[in-house]
Amino acid sequence: MIKRPNIITIAGFDPSGGAGVLADVKTFEAHRCNGFAVQTANTIQTEDDLLSVNWVDEALIKDQLQTLCNRYAIQGVKIGLVPSLSFMLDILPIVRDVNKKLIIVWDPILSASAGFDFKHDLAQLAEVLSKVDYITPNWNEIKQLSGNNDSLQGAHALAEFTQVYLKGGHNEGDLGKDYLFNENGKRSFNPKAGKYFEKHGSGCVFSSALISNLLRGYPTQKAVLKSKRYIEEFLKSDSSKLGKHKR
Repeated sequence: MIKRPNIITIAGFDPSGGAGVLADVKTFEAHRCNGFAVQTANTIQTEDDLLSVNWVDEALIKDQLQTLCNRYAIQGVKIGLVPSLSFMLDILPIVRDVNKKLIIVWDPILSASAGFDFKHDLAQLAEVLSKVDYITPNWNEIKQLSGNNDSLQGAHALAEFTQVYLKGGHNEGDLGKDYLFNENGKRSFNPKAGKYFEKHGSGCVFSSALISNLLRGYPTQKAVLKSKRYIEEFLKSDSSKLGKHKR
């Protein structure tokens, strides 16, 4: 187990602090990991509304990322909001070249809860998936990624390329029941009973908890379960859309 892993988040900047790089770093710190951040976009938003996304120059993003990788021993990378899949293919070699054992978790943000659609071209999806270790889509995102209206079948298909953690927060048939798809097949994770509230940035928080727990040395299923329990506490933390992180 790495004593205090170094993790870079590559994601957007949300000034409300509920999502993006701020939420990721809060989660890393709550799990006793060192958080570094490279932002891909500046947004104008609150927890309720996303008004605009202003992309950061891609050359600047690459320079920031390369500088961090040159200076620090990075064990993990969490990827959130990105301008395109081709951009992901450009930046993944930068991090892989410095650490072949690096863990990469991609939380594929295709649209915002406030209704903003990022209109990604998915033609290069298979290539991207083959270069990351885990993806953490929700019930609706997996349909877009796989082109299959059955979320479970879609997740199974994408597990040919990488490990898929399918979040069940939008699963109306079995709310909160998640699934992990990998070389060992399918495993389900049931929610604990409790009163939960909708939270802005919950996908960011879960994926950041997952990579933190993996790097803390927990095997996949244990890391997943600990991350699920963490996000449940986050969802229960208060009735507003901005959750609280507990150490």
